[in-house]
Formats: sequence, structure tokens, C-alpha cells
Amino acid sequence: MNKLSVRDISCAGKRVLVRVDFNVPLDKQGRITDDTRIVESLPTIKKILDDGGRAILCSHLGRPKGKPVPEMSLRPVAEHLADLLKQPVKFADDCIGPEADQKAKDLKDGQCLLLENLRFHKEEEANDPEFARKLASLAEMYVSDAFGTVHRAHASTEGVTRYFDKAVAGFLIEKELKYLGQALASPQRPFTAVLGGAKISGKIDVINNLLDKVDNLLIGGGMAFTFFKAMGKEIGTSLLEEDKIDLAKQILAAVGRKKVNFMLPVDCIVADDIKEDAAVKIVGIDAIPATMKGLDIGPKTLDQFSRVLQNSKTIVWNGPMGVFEVEKFSLGTVGLAGQMAQATDHGAVSIIGGGDSAAAAAKAGVEKRITHISTGGGASLEFLEGKTLPGIAALTDAKVKV
Repeated sequence: MNKLSVRDISCAGKRVLVRVDFNVPLDKQGRITDDTRIVESLPTIKKILDDGGRAILCSHLGRPKGKPVPEMSLRPVAEHLADLLKQPVKFADDCIGPEADQKAKDLKDGQCLLLENLRFHKEEEANDPEFARKLASLAEMYVSDAFGTVHRAHASTEGVTRYFDKAVAGFLIEKELKYLGQALASPQRPFTAVLGGAKISGKIDVINNLLDKVDNLLIGGGMAFTFFKAMGKEIGTSLLEEDKIDLAKQILAAVGRKKVNFMLPVDCIVADDIKEDAAVKIVGIDAIPATMKGLDIGPKTLDQFSRVLQNSKTIVWNGPMGVFEVEKFSLGTVGLAGQMAQATDHGAVSIIGGGDSAAAAAKAGVEKRITHISTGGGASLEFLEGKTLPGIAALTDAKVKV
């Protein structure tokens, strides 16, 4: 996806509307508990300000469902961003309307304005043309840098681009497309994909798209048990998507016709309930008790998966290996994150597709040793599925001369 980048334009003297992803977690006191997404936006914002541009930032936070919710205000983000930028950040109490218009017009070169939560208006998610026009009227240029939202055709990600001559990618989106795009189009080999998570239904298109692209496909998490059921195995009370058994059979048949090394767990950690004080057992996949459920991959599986990872040159991971939020069922997921980091230390390119996998890398303390951790779980998943991302498709192609 060869799109114009913010590096290709000069923002001097221009008002620049920047779609950022400031959907950060807040505690009950309104304090930001993880500012990763804000920090990731800084290179793009600083470039605009250093150019002498006037940055007008817009984002959503949470799911206010089209009406103002004080607990989901972006005001605390403005204060935190000001600390990170080491300069004042102005704030507008709405993202459109008289106050937003006036504060945008009053900006001077090198100044920054953050608009209130876009999703306080239902028109944002509905991609309402008039709402998009009003948003676009605040600025003369548009930069998209919120990768976590580009898989949705919303007013601020897709609709707004129709009102600008050029719509360009920020540095974060540029980085996301570089790593994810390169992994799929021209990976260093062996290329290994690790897929986990609760349900096979959320990963069907990813599996089908990767079967012809990867050398190794490692499957863990709750989704593995639907495959085992399709193979006629006893899975006890493990997570099962009954309506996806036939689909699992089709995937297994397709795997048999491909050259890919398709690996399922050989053992798992089982318990009678998902709780910290549950009694656990390590059993082979053919020995799951009828009254227990598989909640993590076992040590033999981790060992087998680890050997594959250590021999890989490109690794993409999306989805945990078990219920890693509970300590007793986190060993497989955290162990896998450590193995990815070790492979990266030895020269592999490692990419984590956001969401729970990113949280697992943080829990393992290895996030700094991973080549790239995506800021958009849903967007990275759809990218791996081979789908067109509306917020990327709407950006200006790089062949256009600036």
C-alpha cells in the first residue's frame, strides 16, 4: 500500500487535522494508566509542529454511544500530551461547532489543539457526510495516524478524506504498513504465524489467507479445541464452537493439500474451573478428562513451538495460548512471548498483532525486544485476513506528485 506520508509534505503555516488514536485506559480518577498510544503519536505531531504547522488532533475514547459522557472526555489526554510535548495543548469542548471553529482559527504556527471525543456524536461512527465536512472545515490538510481505527469507515477516518486534496499517512500508520505489509508480501523465511485466542470464528479468514504464505502455522488457545473435536478427540468441557466443527474439518483438509507445517498443541493444562486456586493437571491432548477444560498449552507444546520460533526469520503472532489473565494459565502465552523475544535477539523480525498478544508481551516484560507491536488489534487482524482497510484505501496514493 504505497500511500503519501506526512514526511512527503510541508505543513508550514497550515492547519492540519490529525486523526490520532488516543483511546487510552483511564482509572476512576481519570488518570491515564497506559499512554502507549499517545507516545506512538508523538513523531507525527512533532513533525507537524516543527514544520511550523498548526496541529488539530481528533480521536475517540471509549464507547459513549453518540452522546457526551464526562468520564470519556479527552481533557485528561490534553494535559498528559502537553507534558509529553513540553508545550501547552489547547482543548475544545466539542469536535465541531463554534468553539472548535474559533479555537482552530486562533491557532498560531507550532501550536496544538485537541478536540473533544469524536464519538460524543453518533454521526462519527455513521460516517455522516455533513459531520465529516464540518470536521474537515477546521483544517487545510489531513493526516491519518490512528491505525487502530482504519478498519472502520468512520467520518474521521474515511469520510473526511473527501474534503481534502491530499490525505496522507502519519509515521505510525507508515510503520504499521511497513511491517505488516512486508511480512505478507516479502517475508524473510522461514515465515511462522502463531494464532491463538478463544474462537476459530475470529481467525478463519486469517488462517485461509496465511495457508499459502507461511511456512509454519502454530495454533493454540481455545480455538484449538474446535479442531480437536473435528478430529474426533475428547475435549472435556473445553471451549467449543459447535457450529464451526465442519469448517475446522475443511481447514484441516486444506492443510493436508498445502506445504505448510500446521501444528496443534500436543498437551495442555486442564482444570475444572477458571480460577486461581483451581487444581490443575498437565495432560496429553488424547487424555483430556471429560469433566475438565483445557486452559493453556502444556510444556511439551511450548517446547515444540519454541523450536519452530527459534528457526524462524519472520514471526507474526495474534492471540494468546490460554487464559493468560489468570496466573496458573499464563505460562504458555508468557513463555511464547519470551521465545519470540529470543528469536528477535537472534535476528528474526517479530510482529505482534496488538490486543491480548501485546498485553502478554508486556506481562512477560519483553515488549521492547519485539520488532513491532501493532497498536490496532482489529485492524492488524483484518490486514492479515487480506481485507481492504477503508481508512487506508482513502489515503492519497504516493504516485501523486506533491
